[in-house]
Amino acid sequence: MTKSVYVGMSADLIHPGHINVIRRAAELGEVTVGLLTDRAIASYKRLPFMTWDQRRDVISALQGVARVVEQTTLDYGPNLREYRPDFVVHGDDWRTGVQARTRQAVIDTLAEWGGELVEVSYTRGVSSTGFHAALKELGTTPDLRRLALRRLLNAKPMIRLMEAHNGLSGLVVEEAEVETPAGPRRFDGIWSGSLTVSASKGKPDVELVDTSARVANLNEVLEVTTKPIIYDGDTGGRPEHFGFTVKTLERLGVSAVFIEDKMGAKRNSLSAEHVAHELEDIDAFCEKIRTGKAAQSTEEFMIFARLESLVLGHGLDHALHRAEAFLAAGADGIMVHSRQETPDEVFAFCRAYHSLGFDRPLAVVPSTFDMVDDHEFEAHGVNIVIYANQLLRSAYPAMYQVARSILTNGRAGDCRAELMPVRDLLDLLPEKR
Repeated sequence: MTKSVYVGMSADLIHPGHINVIRRAAELGEVTVGLLTDRAIASYKRLPFMTWDQRRDVISALQGVARVVEQTTLDYGPNLREYRPDFVVHGDDWRTGVQARTRQAVIDTLAEWGGELVEVSYTRGVSSTGFHAALKELGTTPDLRRLALRRLLNAKPMIRLMEAHNGLSGLVVEEAEVETPAGPRRFDGIWSGSLTVSASKGKPDVELVDTSARVANLNEVLEVTTKPIIYDGDTGGRPEHFGFTVKTLERLGVSAVFIEDKMGAKRNSLSAEHVAHELEDIDAFCEKIRTGKAAQSTEEFMIFARLESLVLGHGLDHALHRAEAFLAAGADGIMVHSRQETPDEVFAFCRAYHSLGFDRPLAVVPSTFDMVDDHEFEAHGVNIVIYANQLLRSAYPAMYQVARSILTNGRAGDCRAELMPVRDLLDLLPEKR
């Protein structure tokens, strides 16, 4: 009787190590590949380049593979108990690190029916991480980047975006990474905000930076990054103008645009004049959303309605009423924020939002309440957290302090501790992307 063999893998970039594992598995019996879903992979590392369907097609075509099934978690247990294989085959590189616990769980599960773990020697000189870095240097395409946001929202319960106001800050968002017990943590995407772009140019108000300047700035970020980008579209302007903006952003590879339901030009000031803005008529704003959706030439581009009800003090019921109307008009999601220094008002909206029944992403901007961690946002059903101005707010004080140090001491050497070596700075800059 033919033995059954189970192989779990991500198989985003097929290399000789994968072939060696599958070849050894086929020697032992009939091979079932448990192909990790996008959600399972994104739970511990980056989103895969290829979708699950694309990866399935590649793996199914390999000699020795009898069938491909979904593995929806890093835990092999559910699939192993369903298929009860005689063998599990895996590379021996999972004996240490994050996957060591997964390995032990596989051994314990196989012991329930006498199954055996067979490990294949790690293929030297081959690294998925190295391939990923090489592909990243080659860059991305507008089509792939535009689709990435929807894929992330499908793969992860919550994603994080950080603002980038120029190419250098874009590189910070692209490269920033920390190690955690659950694996590396990175930002999932980039926020292109009108406030930070205008402030980085020394302009006091958003209205002093026109759309052409915004697009030029956006291109600076696009040239040196690969992550999906969400564009702050302010009020969106007149409906016919907004339709043109949608087409431009789509062509560049931007994933989404957020437009706010206020009237009049947006200003950076938090003065009483800013707070006195009037909200746009619901029907008029719904028409703007419908015009934008009609202008789309791709299905993956998204339009979010940014609610200003809480900022302007109109209350929860007012915000929910407008959110429901905008979703019914075709908005792909809602963004909410508040001027309060605690998250209570926003969290109350989050709890009520999911009872509206639209099942569309909810984004928040924690600019005024910054003591909330990811777990709290996720627990309240937030899908996108946007850190909309933190990099720029941290950059100015640091640069100002260095400038003062040089003026005070008459030389740059006294601020050496605050400066990175020129060579390291140049090493940050990609030759091409």
